[in-house]
Amino acid sequence: MANKEFDCTALTPEQRDARLALDVELLLRFGRKHKLIKDLDVLVARNTLLDLLALSAPSEAKPPKENPETPAALLDEMVKLAAQKGLFDGAVPQFRINFETRLMGALMPRESEVCKKFKKLYERKGAKAATDWFYDLCVVSNYIRTAQIAKNIQWTTDTPYGDLEITINLTKPEKDPKTIALERLQPKSGYPACMLCKENIGYAGRINFPARQTHRIVPITLAGQQFYLQYSPYAYFHEHCIMLHETHKPMEMDRQTLAEIFDFVSQFPHYTCGSNADLPIVGGSILSHSHFQGGRYVFPMQKASVAVPMTDIRYPGVKAGILNWPVSAVRLVGRSSQQMQIVANNILTAWRNYDDESVGVLSHTGDTPHNTVTPILHYDEKDGYILDLALRNNRTSEEYPDGIFHPHKEHHNIKKENIGLIEVMGLAILPARLKDQGAQIAEILAGQQPNTSREEGSPLAVHADWIDQLIAKYGTNLAPQDANNVVKREIGTVFSHVLENAGVFKQDKEGQAAFLRFMQSVGFKAI
Repeated sequence: MANKEFDCTALTPEQRDARLALDVELLLRFGRKHKLIKDLDVLVARNTLLDLLALSAPSEAKPPKENPETPAALLDEMVKLAAQKGLFDGAVPQFRINFETRLMGALMPRESEVCKKFKKLYERKGAKAATDWFYDLCVVSNYIRTAQIAKNIQWTTDTPYGDLEITINLTKPEKDPKTIALERLQPKSGYPACMLCKENIGYAGRINFPARQTHRIVPITLAGQQFYLQYSPYAYFHEHCIMLHETHKPMEMDRQTLAEIFDFVSQFPHYTCGSNADLPIVGGSILSHSHFQGGRYVFPMQKASVAVPMTDIRYPGVKAGILNWPVSAVRLVGRSSQQMQIVANNILTAWRNYDDESVGVLSHTGDTPHNTVTPILHYDEKDGYILDLALRNNRTSEEYPDGIFHPHKEHHNIKKENIGLIEVMGLAILPARLKDQGAQIAEILAGQQPNTSREEGSPLAVHADWIDQLIAKYGTNLAPQDANNVVKREIGTVFSHVLENAGVFKQDKEGQAAFLRFMQSVGFKAI
C-alpha cells in the first residue's frame, strides 16, 4: 500500500483518516516483525500513534501483507497524510523529518532495554553479535536513513596514493528559505548542549535541531572513562559509529586519548576507531564534545603502503614507517597495545613542540598551539594493532587565512571545509551542489551547452577557472558518458590535491627530507 504513489490532496478527510489508520496497523506489523515491540506493546504503540495522528479509533480493515526491509516508504506516506491533515507545516522539511521520527519513536524499546540486550549479547556471543544487533535496530527504526543514504553519489579515483573514495553527500537536505527564516526566530537553547550529548535520547527536536525519539546509545568504558556507543544517522560508511564521552567537554589529544582508542579497538576488534584533532581548522567535527568515530569499513588510507620503513631500537616490537599518503602520516604496527601507545605518545609529544621553518611548520604562535595529530587505529589478525598518525598543523597566514595546511583557494570550488578524520582517511564528503554542477560541466565538455560560467549570476561561476582548465585539456567534443567520467575523475584528482594541501610535509624532495628529520628527532632510523 505504502509503495503506491497517490495524490493525497484528492482524498476526502474520511478517506485520509482511514488510510492513516491502516498505515498505523502496517507500521505496528513492521515493528513486531523486526522485534521493536512485543505483542503487549502493540496496544500502547497503537494508542500513541492514534493520538499523534489525531485518529479517534484504529482501522477495522485487514492490512495487506507487506514485508519491507525498512519503514521508510510507509513513513513517507504517513507524514504526507499528516501534513495534509494540518498536523505540522509540510512546507518545512525539518518539521517533516521531526514528525516522522516522532511516529517511529512510538515503536522504540526503552533505553534500558537496549543497553541490557547489548550487554547480554556482548557477554554471550561477543562484540560482533552485539554490534550487529544494535546496528540492525538503528536501521529498522529508520534512525539510520538507509533510503536517503542510498541516494549519495559515490565513485573511486585512481591517484599516486591508491584509490580515493569520493562521495557527493545528498543525505542531509539543504535548508530552504522558509527554514532559514524560522531558524532566525528560534529562541536560543542550550539543551541539549550539542548533537552528541547523551541528553539527545528521545529529544523532540526543533527547527534547528533534529528529533531523536529513535536515538539509542549503549554505555562502554574506555580506559576508565564513561563513553557511549551510538551510530550516525547519516552514515558516511558502513556501520559508522560514534563513541561520545558522557560529559560535554572539549576534544583532547593526549596519552589518555590514545589509551581510550586502543581500549575501544581491543573491545571491538572488528571496528576501526579514530579521532578528529583537538584544534580548530584541522579538527573537522564537533570540537566541543570529546568523541571518537569508527566503523566496520576499510578506508583507502588503511590500504596505503609504507614509503620509508623505520625503526626505533628502544621498541623492537613496533614496526614503523612514513606512509605513502598525501596527508603526512606515520604508521605503527605491533601486537603490544602498551608498547604501541608509548611509541605513539612519543611521536605526539615530540610533534606538539616541533618546528621546522624551512617547510613552514611552527608549533606555536605565542602561547597558541598549532601542532596535533589525527590517529586512526584498527586491528589485524596477522599483524596486530595498526595505528596511522596523521600530523596536523592549523596555522594561518595572510596568504592562507583559512589555514596553510587546509584546502587552498583554487580548490574551494570542490572542497572548502575542514579536512577531518574521515577525509584524512581518503573518503571525500563533498557538497550536494556538485551533483547538478558536475552534470552541467559534463554537458559543456560534451558540447551540449555553452560555457556560461563567467556570465553574471551563473551557478557555475565558482568553477569558472576550473572549467577553463578542463576545456583546455579535453575540449568540448567528448561523448556524454566520457564527459561524465572525466568530471568525476577530475573531481577526485582535486580531492587528492586538497589532501596534499593538508599535508605538513609536502610530496617533494624537500618535504620528505623534512619528514625524515622529524622522525629522526623522535628516535627513529630509516631501515
